[in-house]
This record gives sequence, C-alpha cells and structure tokens, in this order.
Amino acid sequence: MIPEQTEGNILAKEKIGTFAFFDIEHFLRKVLKNWYWFVLMFILGYAISFMYAKYYAQRIYASDLSLSISNSTASYFTPNQSINFIWGQSGNQDGIFLKKLLLSRTHNEYLVKKLDLYSNYSTKGTIKETYLDKNDSPVFLEIDKNHLQQVNYPITLIPKKGGKYEVILPDDGESTYLYTYVGEGFQVVSPYSRPKNKIIRVNEWYTSPNLRFKLVRNPENTPIGLDNIIISLSTINDAVNSIIRSIDVSFDKEISTIMIISKKGYNLNGTVNFLNMSVEELKKKRLLDQNQLDQNTAIYIKETLGKIRKKLDSSAEKLNNLKINEGLYDISNRDEKQLKEINDLEKTKAELILKINSLNTIRNSVASSNLENLISLSAAGIEDGLFTATVSELKALYAKRRELATIYQPNSEPMREINRLIDESRGKSVGSLRKYSSVFADQLQDINSNISNAESDLASYPEKQRKYLDVQRGYNMIEASYNALLTKQNETSIRVASNKSDISIIDPAKNLGQAPIAPNIPRAKSLIIGGLLIIPLFLILLRELLDNKIRNVKELVRVTKLPLLGVIGNNTNDTNLTVLEHPKSSISEAFRGIRANLRFLHKQDGGSKVILVTSSVGGEGKTYISINIASVLGLSGKKTILLGMDLRKPKIFGDFAIDNKYGISNYLTGEVEMEQIINKTRITGLDVATSGPIPPNPSELLMSDRNINFITELKKSYDFIIIDSPPVGLVADSFELMKHTDANVYVVRHEYTEKYMMKMIMDKNRSEEIKHIGLVYNDYYVKQGYGYGYGYGYGYGYGYGYFEEDKNYVEPRLVKIFNKLRSLFSRN
Repeated sequence: MIPEQTEGNILAKEKIGTFAFFDIEHFLRKVLKNWYWFVLMFILGYAISFMYAKYYAQRIYASDLSLSISNSTASYFTPNQSINFIWGQSGNQDGIFLKKLLLSRTHNEYLVKKLDLYSNYSTKGTIKETYLDKNDSPVFLEIDKNHLQQVNYPITLIPKKGGKYEVILPDDGESTYLYTYVGEGFQVVSPYSRPKNKIIRVNEWYTSPNLRFKLVRNPENTPIGLDNIIISLSTINDAVNSIIRSIDVSFDKEISTIMIISKKGYNLNGTVNFLNMSVEELKKKRLLDQNQLDQNTAIYIKETLGKIRKKLDSSAEKLNNLKINEGLYDISNRDEKQLKEINDLEKTKAELILKINSLNTIRNSVASSNLENLISLSAAGIEDGLFTATVSELKALYAKRRELATIYQPNSEPMREINRLIDESRGKSVGSLRKYSSVFADQLQDINSNISNAESDLASYPEKQRKYLDVQRGYNMIEASYNALLTKQNETSIRVASNKSDISIIDPAKNLGQAPIAPNIPRAKSLIIGGLLIIPLFLILLRELLDNKIRNVKELVRVTKLPLLGVIGNNTNDTNLTVLEHPKSSISEAFRGIRANLRFLHKQDGGSKVILVTSSVGGEGKTYISINIASVLGLSGKKTILLGMDLRKPKIFGDFAIDNKYGISNYLTGEVEMEQIINKTRITGLDVATSGPIPPNPSELLMSDRNINFITELKKSYDFIIIDSPPVGLVADSFELMKHTDANVYVVRHEYTEKYMMKMIMDKNRSEEIKHIGLVYNDYYVKQGYGYGYGYGYGYGYGYGYFEEDKNYVEPRLVKIFNKLRSLFSRN
C-alpha cells in the first residue's frame, strides 16, 4: 500500500506525471452501462429505415438496348471508315458519331416534342408518390401550345363515373411567370385568382389563365387501376436535360460496332419505351437524311456528267479533225512506257479534280446556308464524323431560327443568340473541310510536278506529234473524269434503290422485372442505423472529453506519486458513523486498513500524533473520513480526539448528536475554557471538539498562536489528534495547520474530484512545503460481484460471505453461467 521512501522514490518526486486526456477504459464502461440507448437507437433506426425503404425511397430503374452499326452506307448521318483514305486513321467513327447523336440536344429535343415528354405522370398513395410511364395512365394530357402554361404546377386528376375526371389544382402556388411552348420562353402576365377545380370529360378543354389542356384517352388498355393521376409540366429545356443526364452509351469491348444504350428513370416501363422509341425515331430520321443526301448526290453527278459529256464530245471532235486533216493516226517510235506513265498521272489528276470540285460544291452549300441541296462527302471520296455532326447541328439551328422568326423581331436577343450559334457551327463545318482542301491541293501539286517531269522528254518530238499528243491527253483526262463519274453514278443509284437504315437492333429494351439500381437500400439502412447509433456514442464520448474528474486509482497514484492509504467504497447507510454502527462492514475494514497504513506516514517515536484530514473542495467526504479514522483509532484503545476545525462549515456535531453552542471557535476567541468544548462519545477512547458557531474571522483564529497552543496542550492528553480541516482548494488554512501536523490525509472522491485540483497539492509536496501526506480514495463504487483487485483496504464486498454486506449479495447472471460451466468441465 505505502511505497517505501527509498532514494529512488525521493527522486521520483521530481517527476510528477499528468493525467491522461482520455480514459478509454472508463469510456468503454460508460458505453456498456448505457447499452439500452444503443438498443433503443437500433430499434428506432431499423424502424426509420423500414419506413424509408417502403414508403419514401424512390426506386431508380435502368433498361438497356443493344444495336449494331453497319458501314455499308455513306452519308453525313452514316459516317464510315473512308476517312482513312486521307488520314490513315482507324476507329469506330460510326459509333462515335451515333453516340454523339443519341446524346445530342437536337435528337432528344425532337423526341421530347414529338412524344410530349415534357408531361410528367405520377400517382400518390397515402404516403408515397410513385412515378408513372405515360402509357400507364388511362388518359393523356394534351396541352394547347399556343396558350401560356404554368410549369412545375401539379395537376391532379380524380377519376369519376361516366369517363369524367375532376381537375384539382393546388390551393396556392399560381404564378404570373408562365411558359410558352412555341417560343420556349417565359412571359409575365397580370395577377389572377386561383383557378377553380372542375370536372371535365375526355376531349373537353380545361382553360384557366395559367393552363389550357384537354384529356385524351389512352388507346391501350391500362391494367393499373389508379385512384389519382398527377401530371406536372416542365419546360422543353428541363425535359431535354433530364433525358440526356439519364442516358449512357457504351461499346462492346470485343466488337466496337455494337453499341449498348442504357437509360435510368423512376419507372421501368418509361425507360424501356423511351429507348425503343428513341432508336426507332433515329432509324427513320437517319434513313430520311441519307436518302435526301443520296438523291442530291445523284442529281449533282447527273448534271456534272452532262457538262463533262459536252467537253468529251468537243475533245473527240478535235482529235478526229487532227486525224482527218493532218493525217495523224499514230505516233511512231514513241516511248510507250513514258506515255503510259503520263496517262496514268493525268487520269489520277482528273479524278482528283472531280473530288476538289465536289468538295468546293459542298463547302459553298454550307457557306451559303443551302443545306437542302447538300451532297454527300462520298462524292469527294471522303467521310468525316466531325463534319457530319456539325452539319446535323447546323440543320437543327436553321430549323430553330425559322421557328423563332415567327415570334421574335430580327434584332431581338433570342434571334441574335441563334444567329451567333449558327455562325459558330457554320465555322466549324467549313473549318473541318478546309483540311481536306489542303490535302487535295498538296496531292494535285505533286501530280502536276510528276507530269511536268515526265513531259520533259516530249520536247524532242516533232511539233505535229506534240500537238496530237496534247489533244489525245486532253481527251483521255476528260474520258477518265467521265468514267469516274459514271462509276459514282452507278454507286449512288444502287444506294438510292437499296437504302436502308444502317442501324440494326440486336436486343430491344424490355421490361424483364429488373430490380432497381438505386437507392442502395441495404447501404441506406446501414447509414440510418449507424448514424443513430453514433449519436449516443458521440454524446458519451463528448461527455468523457469534457469530464475532468478522477476515476482511476492506479492513474491517481502514478501521477501524484503520493502513497495510497486506502480506498473507501460507497456508503449506502444514512449515518457517517460507519465504523461505530456497522463494525463488520467492508467499509469499516477499509478504515482499519487506513489505520494500519497511517504509521508509515510518520516516525514511530511513541509520542502523540496529529493527523490532519483535508480535500480539494467540499463534498469529497473529508468529514466522513475524519470521523471514521478517529472512530477506528478510538476503538483500538488509543485515546483520540476529533477536532472540527472547518469553522466555515461545521458538521461533526450532528453525527455525534452534540450541542454545537460552544466549540473551538468559542475557545479560540477566549469565551470558554478547553474543558467546556471537549465532548465524550459512545466510544470510550474517543472525544470530540466541535467547531462551534461560525466566526467572522475563521482564518485568523486557525492560524493564531492560541490554536497552536491548543493542539500542543491536547497532545499531552491524547495519543491521536484528528483534525477535520477546511478544503485546501478553497482556503489556505489547512496549509498553515500542516506545518504542525505529523501526518496529512488528502481525500479524493471517485468521479467527483477534478483532476486539475490535484496540481496544488502535488506542487507543494514536490517542493516539500508539506510532508507526510497520503491519499484516501473515497466513494469508490463498482457493480456488485465484480470487485476491483487492487489490494487490502478496499471498502466493498466480494460476495464471499466475509463482510456484512455479503448477506444481500446476488450473484450476477454472467457469473452464474461462468461458474456453472466451470463446474461442468471440472467434473469431466
């Protein structure tokens, strides 16, 4: 119990420790002690997560569609790999363009307008609102697009008898900021009163300042019976953006021409129907576009063939005249190999010039906004997905401008913005063609250079022969152009005759009862339950971090380096006279241990001993400790006196039933003699001197010479003088009294004394201002049957029938189970 005062221990006084910031052991005990809060939070979390999953969580579904992209057709809307002719590149140009088209605003805006996807359908039960596919509703909402409409304004339809529906509008929320579906913008109107609810028939118009619509019966029979249908309008822009965000396009890892399109949504049928309709509309639109381009190309080739035919006839006539008039039918001794090389170069040049002319025609059509007569890039022998995309965008912008022109003035902001977008898109289109013009120009320059080199040897030919060769070469070039155009014409004719969409659906989107992809219900449940479980854990942790009380005996001894005299358990009795009233209790035994340990705090010289008992603040049990130390000393046959020197807060008189009319304060002021304040008790060897009435100057009285002489006089008559002194954390009286004591007992109360309060006594002990001080740990409490094995002198029972309290001992259930198992194994 008491560390020996060796040289090492004396040096240890210089190494005072600090209390731990966080006591993990006590924290875990608190968590176990408050287990019911965690059970309650778990039940509450489970209930909340159940309600969330059943009534509030909006399931998100996904469906997908796979298709194959064919490279057999070439147009702006079906790009293929012939871009490699110029750039030598490879890759899935068809798929990349198709992906951009599927995610483009143009395509999805077309679908939104065609399929009325700006109308959002749902139905509401008692708690939860469920999103519907349009085809799940028995009626469709058809709006008057020429009338201003309020968006994000729920329209509730209640089915009535006779195919009628009651239109119920919100009690408030009508807006003066209304949307026009023609101009796709908002307009401000004058304030109006709330539109009235009304019962209407199918195909009957409902008209109000902020709405105009009629109900159209769904041609399909809907198997779902709905008590209500809620329809909310959205802007075209919001509907398009919502669709684009919900679509994902990827490619098969093994076959790049196979595309997988998926869509997410709140309704599985809605995602399935949208994907199938989107691809079908895309196939129709692409087929229409490629037919138009091929027909334009066929017309262009036919017109070009007519012009070249005239040139070919004129060149043939010149060649015939030379043969007839000049008599030149052939050139003898000519270099056949050289002439063949020149002819091949000129044939290539003729084909290249045709491509350049076709490219210039395309560029002029784009620059002049004449996209209706645009021909296919295949006429120029090239394909380009970027150009295809920009032309598609440009076409959509022109259509948009024509639509806006019916509403807005030419110089209005919407018209200026659409013109800016058109100029930007046109610049991209023309810019993407410029690189091909540059490549063709370089190729033409190389061919001309090669022809010029080959012609250098023809200078030795006679003039007539050179003249004949020039005419013949001109004829061959025109003939090569003509033949090349005939080939293009045949290809275009075949394509026009056999045109079909280059998209083949492999697996259409289907409702196969797919499970929702979100929300992650198990994860949400874990988060809800875990979040609620963290609340009590956090509160306990916060309380532990803010709590600075001492609750660990080992840590107290380690930090303070002060000897521990004993640990007193929780006093469950109504009296402070534990040793006297309950001599067989564990607490009484603990005080006997303290009595035995006190001898280590002072020299055993046989004289009277003065022992002072103090603490940090009031309420830590120093008076209780003083009374029982004095009692146990008195019962041991030692003549003992207990002095109540806490003059500011007298207590002892009540426990011993003594009249406090006269006490130490009266004696120190000279009002009474010593014999008048000393009172006998039931214990033969124990006397008590109470504090008396509270004086106006307690500090001066305690530090007076009369008080010191008083203690000196008592030492002549008593073996032990126990002083119940004031708390050192509040007043300095006790420190002055300690100069005249033989031993000092410092009381620390379990889970009551603050850690920082120990600093003062630790510092004074280290500086040797006070000596012979020991600790008593008071009011320590553990659950019955577990104990705290620290050593002799701990005031609580263990359940073994040794102490008085053990008669009420009830063995804990876990201990019973453990003992039962141990007995079973010991038998085996």
